[in-house]
Amino acid sequence: MSEIQKLQEMIDESKKIVFFGGAGVSTASGIPDFRDVDGLYNQHYRYPPEYMLSLKCFDTMPKEFFKFYNKKILTCLTAKPNYTHQFLAKLEEKGKLLSIITQNIDNLHQKAGSKKVRELHGSVMRNYCSKCNRFYDVEYTANKYPPYCHCGGIIKPGIILYGEPLDYETSITAINDLVDADMLIIGGTSLTVYPAASFLDYFRGRYLVIINKQQTDKDNIADLCFHDDINEVFKRIKI
Repeated sequence: MSEIQKLQEMIDESKKIVFFGGAGVSTASGIPDFRDVDGLYNQHYRYPPEYMLSLKCFDTMPKEFFKFYNKKILTCLTAKPNYTHQFLAKLEEKGKLLSIITQNIDNLHQKAGSKKVRELHGSVMRNYCSKCNRFYDVEYTANKYPPYCHCGGIIKPGIILYGEPLDYETSITAINDLVDADMLIIGGTSLTVYPAASFLDYFRGRYLVIINKQQTDKDNIADLCFHDDINEVFKRIKI
């Protein structure tokens, strides 16, 4: 039996599948992985990307923060869902997918039709005043350096910046999903970003599958492991 046939059987048998994804899920939509050769972390700037996307930079250099944020992060607004996003939305529609736990902030799972998306690192679509907490959509805040609220406060993107903890409620919901899952599919992530990667320790289900172009630290405990493009793997699975 081929590896694809085994994956097909696992998906057919499972009723509570959780998908845990990272940047590799969105690269086919034109959003680069920060850690790729041409990614954000391998480009040269006056300040490192980790600082430009930090809470400290937002607080002390808001103009520079938003210049960087608009140029390097908000490019995702023009991206469209790819086959993996659509596959997972269909899996949810069929009642087999319990949830998607994503490290991405690009909103592409929702664009594809997925409803149960746990965004560990937040979303570019939600923005809040740092002073009065008023909500603003991304259309209002884009291309402003910085965007100001009606109260005079600076509007902060609804993403988790370096130096900030993960959202408590989102984290608890994601952990509960992993505890309940009978199958976990990890896709498009090297599992090097913490604390998000540590959430996988809560999974106690039957099947663990990893789909990532590079090796991960969890490969040795997976029931199936594909070092391949995630779109190409899912294109061979019938729902």
